[in-house]
Amino acid sequence: MADAWVFPGQGSQKLGMAQEVLSLPSALERFEFASKLIGRDLLKICDGIDPAIQQPNDLNDTRNTQPALFIVESLLVDAIQRQSQNPSILAGHSLGEIVALYAAGVFDFKTALILLKSRSELMAAAADGSMTAIIGFDRNELNLLLNDFKEVVIANDNSKAQVVLSGAPEPLKALTSKLKCKRAIPLQVSGAFHSPFMEAPAKAFAKELDKVDFSEATIPVISNSDPIPTCDPIVLKQRLQKQMINGVRWRETMEVFSQQGITRILEIGPGNVLSGLAKRSLEGINIEQLNSAKQLL
Repeated sequence: MADAWVFPGQGSQKLGMAQEVLSLPSALERFEFASKLIGRDLLKICDGIDPAIQQPNDLNDTRNTQPALFIVESLLVDAIQRQSQNPSILAGHSLGEIVALYAAGVFDFKTALILLKSRSELMAAAADGSMTAIIGFDRNELNLLLNDFKEVVIANDNSKAQVVLSGAPEPLKALTSKLKCKRAIPLQVSGAFHSPFMEAPAKAFAKELDKVDFSEATIPVISNSDPIPTCDPIVLKQRLQKQMINGVRWRETMEVFSQQGITRILEIGPGNVLSGLAKRSLEGINIEQLNSAKQLL
C-alpha cells in the first residue's frame, strides 16, 4: 500500500481540537512552549476560553490559528511515526506545507514554530485584499474573466469544481458578479493570501527562512507552488519562499497522487476538508482521517 499523508491549513481549526491530542507525549510541553513564544495561552484559546491576556484571543485569528494547528498536527505526526508508519509522499495545504516539511524531518518543532510565529503575524498584518471561494463553475469562463481582471488570481486551485480567488476587493467583487457559478462565498480573512498582494510579507518571511538550515527530506514533499515531489532541501526552501505569493496547486497535487500510484490518503489534523476534495476528485483510493489520539490505539 502506498500512502500519502496530507495536512490541512487554516479553516480546519475547531474549538476543542487540543483536547483530542493532550494525552499524547509532550503535548502540554508543546502548548506551554508555544504560549510563551507568542505571548498568549494557546491551550485556553483552543478551548474557547478567554485567557485574559494579550489580544488576540480568538482561535480564528491567524496569529493563533497557525501555531495551534501546527501543534495539533505535529503531535499526531509524531505519534503515528512512533508506530513505525511512514508514507510514500507528503503534502500540506498552505500552512499544512510547513507540517509536511516537519514530518519529513526538514526542520524540528521549535524551528517550525518560530517560522509560524513570523508567518502568521506577517499574514495577519496584510490588510489589503479579499478572498472568495467559488464552487461549481466553468473554468474556461473563469480564465477569460481573469484575463480581464488583472488584480484577481486563483489563490487555491483546490479541484475541478472549487477554487479560491484572491485580489483587490472591488475587482474581485466585479469578477464574481459576472461569473456563473453555484456559489460564491466571501472569506473572512485579513488579506489577499497567495497572491501578488502578499509580496511585502513574502519578502519578510523569506528573510526569516534564510536564517534556517533545511535538512534533506526523509520523505518526498509536494510543495504548494510546484507540485513535483522532492527531498532537496534547497528546492523545498525556495518553494516555501514563494508560497505566500503563489497559488496553492492542490488540484495538481491530487493528480500527482494518482500518477505516483497512491492507494491511501491519510488526512492528519482537524476536520476533513482535504478528504472531501479527494473523494470528489479521485477514484480507487482509500481516504481516511486522523484527528484524535484515540484513533491511534
